[in-house]
Amino acid sequence: MKNSPSEQMVRDWAAVVAQYAPSTRARVRALAQQHQHALASRFYDSLLSDAAASQLVSHEQVQVRLHASMMRWITDVFADPEDIAPQALVERQIRIGEVHARIDVPVHLVLRGARSLKQGFYALLGAEDESRNDGAAVQLVTQTIDLAMEIMSQTYAHSHERSARADEAYRLLSMVQNASMERERQRAALLDWESAVMYEIAVGEAARLPRMAASEFGLWFRHKGVHAFQGTSEAEAILAAIAHVDEVVQPALEAAQDVEERQRQARELRDHARRMALDLDTLFQKANELEGGRDVLTSLLNRKFLPVVLSKEVAYARERNSQFAVIAIDIDHFKQVNDVHGHEAGDMVLQQFAALLSDSVRGGDYLFRLGGEEFLMLSVDVDEARAVAAAERLRARIAAEVFRLPRDRTMTLTISIGLAMHDGHPDYQRALRRADVALYAAKQRGRNCLVVADQVADKVTAG
Repeated sequence: MKNSPSEQMVRDWAAVVAQYAPSTRARVRALAQQHQHALASRFYDSLLSDAAASQLVSHEQVQVRLHASMMRWITDVFADPEDIAPQALVERQIRIGEVHARIDVPVHLVLRGARSLKQGFYALLGAEDESRNDGAAVQLVTQTIDLAMEIMSQTYAHSHERSARADEAYRLLSMVQNASMERERQRAALLDWESAVMYEIAVGEAARLPRMAASEFGLWFRHKGVHAFQGTSEAEAILAAIAHVDEVVQPALEAAQDVEERQRQARELRDHARRMALDLDTLFQKANELEGGRDVLTSLLNRKFLPVVLSKEVAYARERNSQFAVIAIDIDHFKQVNDVHGHEAGDMVLQQFAALLSDSVRGGDYLFRLGGEEFLMLSVDVDEARAVAAAERLRARIAAEVFRLPRDRTMTLTISIGLAMHDGHPDYQRALRRADVALYAAKQRGRNCLVVADQVADKVTAG
């Protein structure tokens, strides 16, 4: 649920404005408009001087997306109340606080930038005719920026608290959901990878062995398992073993010149796989049964955990310099299914559709039912070409599928797809909006097609 402005916040903002003469407000407003570029640069120079902040946003992102937004903010907070009402300004500060919470910008960094911004205003005021420097303008700048920071910080705290609760709930859910089935699936995936490697070695094709991190088991563990079992020694051991096998054991195998060395490295690889299987069993044995957080009809994840998963994948992409795709999916003309065949048929179609989706993704990917006939897929560790190819395969598969209805009836369906690659922006909402815009474009182009966000003329700009 979105934060909304309290009456007290709006009254506080209106009170700050009312304290000062129109001439004082006009003076500050003129300075803000005249020097907005330099003041915005001052804010971001202060922010980017901190190592933690520079990991969240780069100089390029500031120049391309954020600098213009900051300039607008500087002029808007000092706008005439007849142009922008106090309630609208409070709502903007709330939205900014929500963004800061989503991308996990530390509050102290924002406050540091605000302090630098105030100092910039003070210097500009001091450079004017001293006879006009009665202190009222300085107080107006201080109170306005401080109140904006107060509202942002309050919103940030509330949003962060909700995210923390959802994150813990998701961690518990992902740890125990269908635990016994997941354990067998991942044990089988680990065995499949081991068998594939051993076959390559046996037939003398060890020049380039399949890496564990890119296997079904590796994708699942790096993107889901490590989150579900975070903080356990077994999870850390498996993660370290994946890296060791891929970076040390397999390169040594590929470079081995004699049979004895190749056999020794193969035995070490097999030992690592066996220990990982044992650690995996231990992790699942520790998990207790817990249900919830999944869509009742389709058993896919529901909207509740979308922020948790996307935040986690944004952080992962930043740390590993990897990519992921957000794929918005909508069943075409689904309302007609319910209207013509009834809601029982609609539910059957949704269940079959969800099963097809689940059968079409890899172990590390995520599937959500957002509501009605709207679904979302998060495809991890992919570039745009691979993401587009996978989405097109899914579209073709759905179009070719025969869906079963009550009383032995059948029907066919199509889907529209909007795809957006994560472009490095720290706020995951940007990728979601771009995928939604692309999905809307697919609908406008006649449905049963895929549109990539970068192909849409009306691109989403950063907030």
